[in-house]
Amino acid sequence: MDAGSPISSNEPIKDPYPNPIGFTLALSLGSLTIRTPNFPIQLQLLLGGFHAIVMEIPDETAIKKPKRLTSVVWNHFERIRKADICYAICVHCNKKLSGSSNSGTTHLRNHLMRCLKRSNFDVSQLLAAKRRKKDNTVSLATINGDEAQRQDAFIKPTIMRFDPDQRKDEIVTVASGKFDQDRSQYDLARMIILHGYSLPMVDDVGFKVFVKNLQPLFEIVPNNDVKNFCMEIYRKERGKVYEMINGLHGRINLSVEMWYSPEGVEYLCLTAHFIDEEWKLQKKIMNFVTLDLSHTDDLLSEVIIKCLMDWDVDSKLFSLTFDDCSTDDDIVLRIKDQISQSRPLLGHGQLFDIRSAAHVINSIVNDALEALREVTHKIRASVKHVRSSQVAQRKFNEITQQVGISSERRLIVDCPGRWDSTCLMLETALEYRGAFSVLQEHDPSYTSDLTDTEWEWSSFIAGYLRLLVEITNAFSGNKYPTASIYFPEICDVHIQLIDWCKSPDDFLRSMALKMKDKFDKYWSKCSLSLAVAVILDPRFKMKLVEYYYSQIYGSQSLEKIKDVSDGIKELFDAYSICSTMVDQGSALPGSSLPSTCSDPRDRLKGFDKFLYETSQSQNVSSDLEKYLQEPNFPRNCDFNILNWWKVHTPRYPILSMMARDVLGTPMSTIAPESAFSIDGRVLDKCRSSLNPDTREALICTQDWLQMEVKDGSRLSSHSVRPIPMAESS
Repeated sequence: MDAGSPISSNEPIKDPYPNPIGFTLALSLGSLTIRTPNFPIQLQLLLGGFHAIVMEIPDETAIKKPKRLTSVVWNHFERIRKADICYAICVHCNKKLSGSSNSGTTHLRNHLMRCLKRSNFDVSQLLAAKRRKKDNTVSLATINGDEAQRQDAFIKPTIMRFDPDQRKDEIVTVASGKFDQDRSQYDLARMIILHGYSLPMVDDVGFKVFVKNLQPLFEIVPNNDVKNFCMEIYRKERGKVYEMINGLHGRINLSVEMWYSPEGVEYLCLTAHFIDEEWKLQKKIMNFVTLDLSHTDDLLSEVIIKCLMDWDVDSKLFSLTFDDCSTDDDIVLRIKDQISQSRPLLGHGQLFDIRSAAHVINSIVNDALEALREVTHKIRASVKHVRSSQVAQRKFNEITQQVGISSERRLIVDCPGRWDSTCLMLETALEYRGAFSVLQEHDPSYTSDLTDTEWEWSSFIAGYLRLLVEITNAFSGNKYPTASIYFPEICDVHIQLIDWCKSPDDFLRSMALKMKDKFDKYWSKCSLSLAVAVILDPRFKMKLVEYYYSQIYGSQSLEKIKDVSDGIKELFDAYSICSTMVDQGSALPGSSLPSTCSDPRDRLKGFDKFLYETSQSQNVSSDLEKYLQEPNFPRNCDFNILNWWKVHTPRYPILSMMARDVLGTPMSTIAPESAFSIDGRVLDKCRSSLNPDTREALICTQDWLQMEVKDGSRLSSHSVRPIPMAESS
């Protein structure tokens, strides 16, 4: 019997085709029985002539996949099936329309246009998608290899909730609502800025595929357009930073850092440091200037002054910190003279010129490592010899046991460019000194043995490097890195250098004298700033200065302590005069510090000071006197000096104004991740290849946006980001 021929209702069906698995089918009295051991049977009854067709279908194709819903209109409809009929339910008005694949989507789009317009939704994206579908003949779908294997039935709208603190002027975006192309383009630009991605990433095929699958409506913009978006974001964020800095009641401190490109181009990075109205330490990169290849040091001051004037902060500058202790003093003098024309420096500018503490430490380390270069090379070669093979390692382990060394530390080779790893290499090698001393007797191939004197030098320098490692970690690991944390650490370095200079060993003494000469130049410029800052720490006040100065200066300590005492009093008097003038209403808007007469013939320049001194009652103690006379605050590890001053501002109104400026001084300019780096700051090739304006915009804006993320602030955007919430059952 042929498949498809008529059969009687009581006659068994016989299979005309070979049946490797075997099945039987019987039809009697209107009932149908199917038996099969392995495969399901698809049976079609043609009731018109009571015909039957029987065929076998494998398991993996038993359930036909629903056709993928590729149209964007399905973002607004839920597809359901009742019996054999498919319906499309509008998620906005719940209207039921035909959802059959044979019906197409034109009627759904037409309904959606009317429905969304009634709800004030933007339908331009639907129209644009429709036009693109007609016009585009080539799309990214051609490189989408896995798309045919997806099992997408329909897209169901997600229940969303929104931040209750959203701004009223922001656009609320829901999963099934408006897609904002402009907002998405700016978000892409922000992402590139925030994470330091390269601008050409938008041209990468992988990125285009990812974005297309994530949001088919998003139009990838070319590299130049992304750069324009980044520049627009930079201008907007710069305006915010400008308003913040110029709205401060206190002064700002500026750090000057040099950067380099792999090709040797020099860059100047200017960063503003200040304590805001909430007594939080802030920093903002203001400029990242590309220096001309022909520039000279005397032009460096002009570049800095121009940047200060562009930001209108030349009259708000309290101190200037250079990352290089060898920076020419004439550069600082020119800057000081220029800004003094608009407003005199407080305390005659004694605290104006600062050099980076981390830089002087790195400079001293370089001197020590250079002096010990040959010895360090021998130790490095010794370690490499032991680790060169399993045989050498076993032989060294045997010698270690024979000489009675029980150290469990593993020999390491230092990392080029990081002096903390060199310190660790020296320390571990010194623990195996006894084994290295007899290694040549057991291993003739070992040729890097050290003399006893060289081992002594290594021990001496390793101990000093360990001190500098701990001090550097104290700088970079402090939760509240105000200027007050540096004084005790720098004093410890000073005391250690003094002891080194007394060494009977000529090699160590000559090295120490060279290092101390470099340190003394730093100390002469920064000792007063360091001391004033630590005096403003209520745990220490003048007592810590007296403690360390007695060890550093000996019989001359009283004279040096008096110099510090006079210096802080002179600075406080300057702030007191400022406070008096503020009370009289002669301060500049947005600043607690006074302006000065620009008339060069003004003969009453000393009158303000005379008025302050003669108006004060002799029986009333100043803020500074009250502060120094009160007991020191107990020392503890979690002490927050900025919070202490915030709480005590009403008690010390003038001194707190001074403390805000002094404690915000950057005494070090090296980032924690670069603290132990011997090399200078090198810009990556991606950034160095950009034009100067784009490079400055990306670097500055990245710093500003990262500060927002660090502070927990929400990055400004064109809309609120929805937060998915689990659906209730």
